Amino acid sequence: MARQIALLRGINLGSRNRVAMADLRRLLEDAGHEDVTTLLQSGNVVLTASQTGDALARSIERAIADALGLDIGVEVRSRRQLTAVVDGNPLADVADDPKKLQVSFLSAAPRRSVVKEIEAADLAPERVAVRGRTMYVWHANGIQRSPAARLVADRRLGVVATARNWNTVTKLHELVTA
Repeated sequence: MARQIALLRGINLGSRNRVAMADLRRLLEDAGHEDVTTLLQSGNVVLTASQTGDALARSIERAIADALGLDIGVEVRSRRQLTAVVDGNPLADVADDPKKLQVSFLSAAPRRSVVKEIEAADLAPERVAVRGRTMYVWHANGIQRSPAARLVADRRLGVVATARNWNTVTKLHELVTA
């Protein structure tokens, strides 16, 4: 059994895909997971599970679909993987507001040609860095009107992404390493 982080995609955004965190915790405990903790209302879960990676993600997706009738994508990272995300932040030298630094957890690494195009785009003062299945985006002037936000959309990447701001990433890291 290992501590894992499950990141649910697109829940509790307005009236769409509403999931109460108490219900989610109970559902995951009923599925055999232990020490289930949620952070905020946006589908951040730390749990102990016998499954890992994609197998755990698909298991959680099925449990949510069966119990709640929702088609929710899930990305899973291990404690070690999340530590690498935090310790390997390539934008730490420019990102001075954790609310404006966004980390996207990707279902797969994007094609090299897409990564080169995105990283080469002139977005100053914004910055984008892709490291395997993780993308860091610095939205210097906020996410709302960010040119980088439009550039890194799922359809351009060719993979599914779920994003969290740096505050959430570091809080999840604290939970999983406690």
